[in-house]
Amino acid sequence: MTKSNPIRILIADDHLVVRIGLRSMIETQEDMEVVAEAANGREAVELFRLRKPDVALMDLRMPIMGGVEATMAIRGEFPDARIIVLTTYNGDENIYRALQAGARAYLLKDVPRSEFLDDIRAVHSGQYCIPPAVAARLAQRLPYPELSSRELEVLQLIVQGRSNKEIGSVLAITESTVKNHVNSILCKMRVNDRTQAATTALRRGIVMLD
Repeated sequence: MTKSNPIRILIADDHLVVRIGLRSMIETQEDMEVVAEAANGREAVELFRLRKPDVALMDLRMPIMGGVEATMAIRGEFPDARIIVLTTYNGDENIYRALQAGARAYLLKDVPRSEFLDDIRAVHSGQYCIPPAVAARLAQRLPYPELSSRELEVLQLIVQGRSNKEIGSVLAITESTVKNHVNSILCKMRVNDRTQAATTALRRGIVMLD
């Protein structure tokens, strides 16, 4: 890319100061320019559709629509979309979901400046960028079986501190069925009790608190 034909970049992050910082860094480069900024995932999808950037920088935690959902929506319309997840969250489930959604890179926000800019260029050229530390976290996730959608709902309520009876009421299922789901969750997550399930779910990014 050259100054006359730069890499066109969309920034999606709900923090204005982060967007300003990223724009300032990117626009020091002759071969890059920021063509759009989104404050939430829905805006990111709409602006991607409108501006068709070469690369999108996507935060994970955003209001209205999160980064994983926005990535899936964009890739659904534009299968060749090149999306870089740029986040502070390094849980193995976060990484797994982002890459499964179609992201080509998963970078933490403390990535060195030169590495960050090189990764944008690499993704633009069609490469995947997974730093060693991120790859190691992803490898930790691989042995774990998938939780079903219902088990994820139950786990979310466990993290909120709900009892089996309360979970049954919220999900309109019997307390016995809740117990079965809880036992399956503990087994799949390889933990001994609900407290460990809740702390592990938050640490790994399986469940995120609002």
